[in-house]
Amino acid sequence: MPTTMTLRRPADPDPSTVRPWWREPMMWLVIGGPLAVVVAGCITAAIAISAPDPVLKPDAAATTELRPAVQARNHAAAPLPAGQDAANKR
Repeated sequence: MPTTMTLRRPADPDPSTVRPWWREPMMWLVIGGPLAVVVAGCITAAIAISAPDPVLKPDAAATTELRPAVQARNHAAAPLPAGQDAANKR
C-alpha cells in the first residue's frame, strides 16, 4: 500500500510579527561575510598603496655566491631529453 504525503501551505504570517529585513539575523550572516571581505580588501589595498615595498638593487657579491645554487636548481628543473628516464639522469 503506497503512502501519500499531503503538502500543506503555510498560513500567511501575521503582519504584526513580520520584521524588516535588517532585523533578521540570518540576513546579516548572508551579507556580513562578503561585506567583511570587501572591507578587508580595501584596507589591504590602502596599506599596499600607502607603503610600497622598496626596490632592492642586486648585490654583485651575493649573485656570484649564489651562482652554483642557481645552476643546480635550473639543472634539476630542466626537462629530460627524449628517451632518458629519471633513473639514468646524471
